[in-house]
Amino acid sequence: MKQEIRTKFCDLLGEENVLIDEPMSRHTTFRIGGPADYFLIPRSCEEIGSILKICKEEKLPYFILGNGSNLLVSDLGYRGVIIQMYRNLSEIKIEGTNIRAASGALLSTIAATAKNASLGGFEFAGGIPGTLGGAVVMNAGAYGGEMKDVIQEATVMTQEGEILCIPVDELAMGYRTSVVKTAGYLVLEAVISLKEADQEEIKARMRELTEKRTSKQPLEYPSAGSTFKRPEGYFAGKLIMDSGLRGYRVGGAQVSEKHCGFVINTGNACAKDVRDLMEDVIDKVRDKFGVTLEPEVKFLGEF
Repeated sequence: MKQEIRTKFCDLLGEENVLIDEPMSRHTTFRIGGPADYFLIPRSCEEIGSILKICKEEKLPYFILGNGSNLLVSDLGYRGVIIQMYRNLSEIKIEGTNIRAASGALLSTIAATAKNASLGGFEFAGGIPGTLGGAVVMNAGAYGGEMKDVIQEATVMTQEGEILCIPVDELAMGYRTSVVKTAGYLVLEAVISLKEADQEEIKARMRELTEKRTSKQPLEYPSAGSTFKRPEGYFAGKLIMDSGLRGYRVGGAQVSEKHCGFVINTGNACAKDVRDLMEDVIDKVRDKFGVTLEPEVKFLGEF
């Protein structure tokens, strides 16, 4: 059965774009994760639609992958189809003061493109380790900016393969959520609305934010970025630090000593280490402060 499905995907995408039992540790910023049954690298929206059709026919679960940030994949891997958007679907076009980008474009690359075109307003996203698609789904933000501030519209594909263009006021973008997330849509591209600005000022702001990130975040270790959502009225990192958990370890996973809001892979962590550590942190913070932290990291596979 697996061979038959593989043949279908190879006929559609070419053998070089169909990987079987692919270790997900190669495709996540945590550098953690067991094998995915099928790892597909489509080159067009039409191929994505055809993949979804095969998944529906074969009753195969699927997951849309950007560059694997904000994701913890089970040590057992994923029994289904991973559709990687970012390798082939990353085109970026400048349209006046707008930028139209495919969902697989890295936010850092879009920020650099905006800077080179003297377009301001996207500096906040330059250091977020993700793709545009994931940033739209989660309304990614940093240093006072959020995607909802700059997105004009997003083009998405429904689970049935229908393509919709949704203006920002219908995207229902809130803290780490959007209609794309709640409806299970797949982002194909988005239009980012920026403004003309002095290129040297943009460069200076990007340098300033890079310095802040480098000094405050454990960028030298694999991680999934901020591990927990910000609880209303609190900062997750401070709650964790004030619970005495700075440097707390489970196996190869550790609460960063540099920034307690990050769980890092010290080199040999498995997904179970990270999951157990997160549960310990949630329990200890709840016991001490009565606040229940919610994971910002998405879990994929069986835990």
